[in-house]
Amino acid sequence: MAQRFEDLAVWQKARDLTNVVYALTNEVQFARDFGLRDQIRRAAVSVMSNIAEGFERGGNPEFARFLAIAKGSCGEVRCQLYIAGDQGYVDGASLDRARECAEEVSRMLQGLLRKVRQDATAS
Repeated sequence: MAQRFEDLAVWQKARDLTNVVYALTNEVQFARDFGLRDQIRRAAVSVMSNIAEGFERGGNPEFARFLAIAKGSCGEVRCQLYIAGDQGYVDGASLDRARECAEEVSRMLQGLLRKVRQDATAS
């Protein structure tokens, strides 16, 4: 296991996702929809924040709980990306890249969650 949450590949990828979301939401069309813009930003920040908070709690059960919350927030980002696409706020290529990033984070979270839960039951 990593020594710091910053060393976790999933946290690094979640940081990338957050940066992608911020870049998308700075686009003029998207930026005008204050509600959706703020909600998707909060969800993206929640992904990386919950990974960090769970890691810092220092126990597998707590870490697993926060990873599950992060995974839920990642699903929220993916859902809101569909809304942004449906509203024409984001071009297709940018939307595809953002969705791919979010899906990768979700897969990584699922894998880490599985490992952390197994380690917790093995202890």
